[in-house]
Amino acid sequence: MSETILQLTDASIFQKESLVLKDVTLKINSGEFVYLIGKTGSGKSSFMKTLYGDIPLKKGAGSIVDFDLKKLREKDIPYLRRKLGIVFQDFKLLPDRNINNNLKFVLKATGWKDTAKMNTQIENVLDKVGMKTKGFKFPHEISGGEQQRIAIARALLNDPELIIADEPTGNLDPQTSVEVMKVLQDINKSGRTILMATHDYALILKFPSKTLKCDGGKVFEVVQRAV
Repeated sequence: MSETILQLTDASIFQKESLVLKDVTLKINSGEFVYLIGKTGSGKSSFMKTLYGDIPLKKGAGSIVDFDLKKLREKDIPYLRRKLGIVFQDFKLLPDRNINNNLKFVLKATGWKDTAKMNTQIENVLDKVGMKTKGFKFPHEISGGEQQRIAIARALLNDPELIIADEPTGNLDPQTSVEVMKVLQDINKSGRTILMATHDYALILKFPSKTLKCDGGKVFEVVQRAV
């Protein structure tokens, strides 16, 4: 039986004081690849932020990688985020240092001490995203697609149980989007669970998978044909 990585029951998602999504009940199991779709303003980002502790879960029940979202305290958030890999639309790489040092910064911030182990881990994750030779480059020296691969590598550093990708192809052209999707697919095939928010329906048709939709204040599963 596969392990439940994320479960929400009758959850309400708020953005500050306003209710964005209500009665959200869903479950994501280990090893699944799940899309989250919906128009801009439908609550996708608020939903994602609730999962990694940026927005508190005030109503309903929720657990993610063995953390209770309802009881999540400020001091628990860094530990939760170590078990999650988060990939943003705008890469969020530090411009003043090269790729290796971008990744080393994250490892140090999450408690790694041994330089040799850090270097090995950096090499491993860069290899997984096909960027092994680019570690000495600075973010501005590589393309948007390559920067997003680095952002995915960064998300893999602490061996996360779940990768949350928020519009990871939003700033990329169609060809590059497909390349980044293939990287995510490979990571998923190696056993990682991925939840990806997107509005790129072409990608969903090309790489069909379980799809959740935010619409009218609800989240529900859609049958692929209906997309």
